[in-house]
Amino acid sequence: MSSSETGNYEYVSARVKTRRAYLYGDEEYRKFIRMGPGEISRYMEETTYAQEMNEFGARYKGADLIEYALNHNLASQFEDLLRWSEGELYEHISRYLKKFDAWNAKTILRGIYAKEDGERIRDDLIPAGEFKISFLEQLIGVGNVEEFVGLLEGTMFGEELANAFREYEETGLLVSLENAIDRSYYQQLLKKIEVVEDPSLVLYTKFLRAEIDFKNVMNALRIAHSGSEISIVDYYIQGGKQFTSSKLSSSMKNLDETIGMIRESAYGEQLAGAIEKLENTESLISFEHELESVLLEYCDRLSHLYPLSICPVIAFVLSKEKEIENVRAIARGKEAGLSPEEIEKQLVIL
Repeated sequence: MSSSETGNYEYVSARVKTRRAYLYGDEEYRKFIRMGPGEISRYMEETTYAQEMNEFGARYKGADLIEYALNHNLASQFEDLLRWSEGELYEHISRYLKKFDAWNAKTILRGIYAKEDGERIRDDLIPAGEFKISFLEQLIGVGNVEEFVGLLEGTMFGEELANAFREYEETGLLVSLENAIDRSYYQQLLKKIEVVEDPSLVLYTKFLRAEIDFKNVMNALRIAHSGSEISIVDYYIQGGKQFTSSKLSSSMKNLDETIGMIRESAYGEQLAGAIEKLENTESLISFEHELESVLLEYCDRLSHLYPLSICPVIAFVLSKEKEIENVRAIARGKEAGLSPEEIEKQLVIL
């Protein structure tokens, strides 16, 4: 198989390395915490967000301007990833970026459920997946959850959502539908990876299984802390390797037990420092942010093991997401009048 068929890994890895060097670091986040939204906007105008800040600056101000610039810059950066890529590498990146289709579907679903204004739903969308803006507008415009599920028939989420809708009708809880979206996404990712001895795909598969493992951990903890009688077994996403549904069931009501489970897993030795941070978490939100850091660190390690693979690309995607989430949290926190200490607790800082 030619390099054009397998993918131009060396070229894309080099481009991604350059892009990642321009991402904001922890020191910049701490500077932003001491600024107002206007000051943050002016700072962003001098960085890689200049085009978006100029494009949206006439229509939006403050945190709204920052949010629009963040989301559209994210989409633009990921469009570049696809434009640079060839062959199988393009296919792998394209499928991974469908995570934003899952994000947008869940965002719209929650908005419909809560009867939110369409404009407010649009503010939270990230146009970086495969769904066109016109289709997202169709989803926003439906009148109820049943119409939403019907409109997604024929997409990768359709079958799982149709099955989960029956449970939603009985319980009135969105968790079954949200989980169906996540489960569909990871199923389509894993089934497209051939079982071959290509080191790049072996490492990519390891990362995806780790992402599923941590997704299952967070689902279990959310269910436990909601006080619901829902069983994690019913919402377990297949594909992870380290945390079985039975392990999660036995540890999900206690953060210390969950940390112990992670420490004793195959991730424990590699991520000892990151896992130690988990022990100092104060809340479920803090724990989730630390898990995101653990996952990014794990992907970075895989990238160094085999730099000519998709892993450096995925590490960039995760780092860019972290940047977007952190700057958004700071801007919205400032707008809401939160203290610097309260805002910093919402950040994912390595």
